[in-house]
Amino acid sequence: MRLLLVEDERRLAASLKRGLSGDGFAVDVAADGIDGLWRAREHPYDAIVLDLMLPGLNGFRLCRTLRAEANWTPILVLTAKDGVDDQVEALDTGADDYLTKPFAHAILVARLRALLRRGAPRRPAVLRVGTLTLDPGRRRVWRGPERLELTAREFSVLEFLARNAGQVLSKRDILAHVWDDDFEGDPGIVEVYLRYLRRKVDLPFGRHDLETVRGSGYRLRLPEDA
Repeated sequence: MRLLLVEDERRLAASLKRGLSGDGFAVDVAADGIDGLWRAREHPYDAIVLDLMLPGLNGFRLCRTLRAEANWTPILVLTAKDGVDDQVEALDTGADDYLTKPFAHAILVARLRALLRRGAPRRPAVLRVGTLTLDPGRRRVWRGPERLELTAREFSVLEFLARNAGQVLSKRDILAHVWDDDFEGDPGIVEVYLRYLRRKVDLPFGRHDLETVRGSGYRLRLPEDA
């Protein structure tokens, strides 16, 4: 299995390469984020081991860039940054796993083997449906170049529709995924939020992408269905 190790601490990078090579991996090393991004674009790696604090281009931006380019190579973040916010940001930008330094080499190898068993499923960190772009990690949405302001609930409804774009979703489907099991209010709340969304996402742009399918539910139309 071929790995890309993006690590700017030379001694650690050399030690990791020796250890991983001893475990049967072929390892290429990049000492900064710019070289790491170039290598990840140019070569079909089975996995990437990525530090966050890198010269040139940090690990967060490198990860986000690869996912935006539809590069789904599994990424394991290996870093001294152990804050909760750092872990959340790394995973939200598209990383698959997160391991903090110091670490046991056996754990690193086990995590890599687990990633390799799962492979690289297509799971974009940023969702795009026509001219709509959603970034669930930062909870931001754009129509073309224009940033839209949505409430947390509005965003959640739109995200669920975007992740299932083209499919008709019933009120029950939307309630089950956006509201919690304890919700005992009027199911009509779904239609209320669809109206809110249309006023912000569709109508100002002359669009009708958020569609009510009579007797069935709602869907976010794909560009080819427009």
